[in-house]
Amino acid sequence: MPGAKQPPKRRPAMQIFRDIGPVRSTVLAVASFCAILATWLLLSQLELVDPVFLPKPHHVLGEIVRQLGTAEYWSHIGISIFRVTAGFLLACFLGIPIGIFAGAFRAGSAVLEPPMEFIRYMPAVAFIPLIMVWVGIGEWAKILLIFIGCFFQMVLMAADITRRVSPDLVHVSFTLGASRWQSVWTVLVPAVRPELLTMMRLMLGWAWTYLVVAELIAVNSGLGYAIMKAQRFLNTDQIFAGIIIIGLLGLFSDRLFAVMHRRFFPWI
Repeated sequence: MPGAKQPPKRRPAMQIFRDIGPVRSTVLAVASFCAILATWLLLSQLELVDPVFLPKPHHVLGEIVRQLGTAEYWSHIGISIFRVTAGFLLACFLGIPIGIFAGAFRAGSAVLEPPMEFIRYMPAVAFIPLIMVWVGIGEWAKILLIFIGCFFQMVLMAADITRRVSPDLVHVSFTLGASRWQSVWTVLVPAVRPELLTMMRLMLGWAWTYLVVAELIAVNSGLGYAIMKAQRFLNTDQIFAGIIIIGLLGLFSDRLFAVMHRRFFPWI
């Protein structure tokens, strides 16, 4: 209609749920990291924060290069990766089947979910004295703490994912003569696998978060140990280097799960 006010044009990047394309997505992601780095550089160069507490980015980069040039630091990285992987996989091995059972059967949900809901609010750090009593101060103590930090959340998330499967799929399997357990194995498990992989990707972030806490338990190795050792001498360059390396390892593992998701479930 002539003279009618035209609705304002919306930028594609700001439309709800609209895909912005891989190039623009990459540009925005790089820009966000650059903004964080620029803010850090500005604060450190102008010394708006004491250099003891906020070292300059190039000092931290030099420390990362120096640390990665030593065999000892690679040993710290290797043992930390082992602890995270062992605790996370143990939580997956036990938590996912239990969660599927709780999500598929009302009786399982009634029995399992209330205690899981109760325990998940208990901070994993509070279990450290008990863990030391149960398994000592060896590697199992670190693995068990990471396991406790992930397991209870994983059970509840797996149960919720299972409950979101359409009941019609299960009813069709019964019509075709499947038993209850056949229906679980041939219908529910395949239906929840994509979302379970996404859930595992999220929970792996929790596992990395608990790593530094786990490496406070009578250790002399690992990235958490290296960070705490640097803290004793107020070597903030080394502290930042350790934190950034943990972040990079977590980012790599996250991207690995993203690639696996695209590889195994390309239709989603």
